[in-house]
Amino acid sequence: MRLVSDWRRLVRDALLIVGGSVLYAIGIDCFELPNGIAAGGLTGLATIIHAVARQAGVILPVGMQTIVMNVVLLAYVVLTTRDWSYVSRSIAGILVSGFMMDALQPVLPVPTHGELLISAIWGAVFVGAGVGVVFLSGGNTGGTDIVCQLIAKRNGMPLGTLSMIVDGVIVLASIPVFSLRNALFAGVAMYIGGRVIDAVVDGPRTARVAYVISDEHEAIANKIMYDLGRGCTELQARGVWSGNDRPVLMCVCGRTETARLKQIVGETDPDAIVILGEVHEAFGEGFARIGS
Repeated sequence: MRLVSDWRRLVRDALLIVGGSVLYAIGIDCFELPNGIAAGGLTGLATIIHAVARQAGVILPVGMQTIVMNVVLLAYVVLTTRDWSYVSRSIAGILVSGFMMDALQPVLPVPTHGELLISAIWGAVFVGAGVGVVFLSGGNTGGTDIVCQLIAKRNGMPLGTLSMIVDGVIVLASIPVFSLRNALFAGVAMYIGGRVIDAVVDGPRTARVAYVISDEHEAIANKIMYDLGRGCTELQARGVWSGNDRPVLMCVCGRTETARLKQIVGETDPDAIVILGEVHEAFGEGFARIGS
């Protein structure tokens, strides 16, 4: 029975990765790439390089560029994590999304050529939805988040702030290649894409608090701390009906981690009670500093 469940999860995750990668490729190939919108991330950087190389008579496919860049960054993830399930899903997301971008580009239409506003909006909707669907599989499509994690571990800056800085630098770098107008619409696409990811993965909020009640609380807590890389707090509680003391685990996690947390709990104790709530703000270690 466990084997059947594992196969169902594997097929589900594979379909999420492929489906999300197709949506991602549509957003890039139909709207952002042909209109010179480099909306941050490694794909935005690859879009800039693609345009510069094309002016020199060289064709550098965007999808292949992102695969190469992510392979270098993924080496860092492999060396710093024991979560091989996450690594394997991330590798799949990186390879499939990169392949789909290059494979679908010759056959997909460009319905909004020259219309920057509508291209930024719909490109962000498809890209955000695609990334969000891949996140639901427990993996990701790679990108500058890995760079931000590496920098955050060195200087303690919040990941959200770092992501804005890194993506902002990429958008600024697109100005001399495309134009200031294109860069402004790339900023619009970045914002809308982030909101769509939130809506797909976690609803309108960017963080959630999880309460987990399980007899396997020690094993779940270890996986949350060492596989998910999140802090975990054990609260002492007592069941009113049974009168027994039962620990409750509390963990605050980001939008990309909720699906993985539920997967960890489900694999360790399918009978565990998991309560998820929206968090309006989170401060402290691993989050923004109080007052920032």
